Amino acid sequence: MPDKKTVYQVIVNEIFYSIQGESSYAGSPCIFVRLTGCNLRCTYCDTRYAFHEGIGMNLSDIRDRIRKYNCRLVEITGGEPLIQKATPQLIDMLLADRYTVLLETNGSQDISIVNKDCIKIMDIKCPSSGEEHKNYFYNIGHLGEKDEIKFVIGNRTDYEYAKAIVETNGLTEKNTVFFSPVFGIMKPEILAKWILNDQLEIRLNIQLHKIIWNPNARGV
Repeated sequence: MPDKKTVYQVIVNEIFYSIQGESSYAGSPCIFVRLTGCNLRCTYCDTRYAFHEGIGMNLSDIRDRIRKYNCRLVEITGGEPLIQKATPQLIDMLLADRYTVLLETNGSQDISIVNKDCIKIMDIKCPSSGEEHKNYFYNIGHLGEKDEIKFVIGNRTDYEYAKAIVETNGLTEKNTVFFSPVFGIMKPEILAKWILNDQLEIRLNIQLHKIIWNPNARGV
């Protein structure tokens, strides 16, 4: 835990209470802490407003905001949370407060610095993102059994790329793996057929929050 005399601060884009739309926690009420900044510029990014917008908040202030909700599930998201130095301390604080903590990360940053009790939901970028060259594949070795992996699929090339990585690394032997269609570009039914035709042990991930609410809405 951080030294009590040190004031750790992160730049926060928004904090909100909503329904978890992705991962194995989809459908669960969840408190989201969206941090500002991202080192990638994926072609399909739906949170570009988080690239620069945000305010500095002490970790204790974030704790106070979170405690207003009757919810024990918190997700740290972005942007890319791990480009902020105090993110591991934020996660440690929430775990110490006995929250179930999810970290959504784009797969380009070293996840070994994150508390093993935090559930990492790690992207592996596919070619249509324009950022697949930024994948930090050493992270695969740092994934725990409760961590999850997500591939965002925009076309058949992405699918074949993701399938090859899954099979080469035996990802489904230890972790839950999701294929998520790019919203509005990749039809879920087509991706579902590809998964079934190849008999993959993959879970199809639909962005539930974009079905419940306006897909362009913020804070939901």
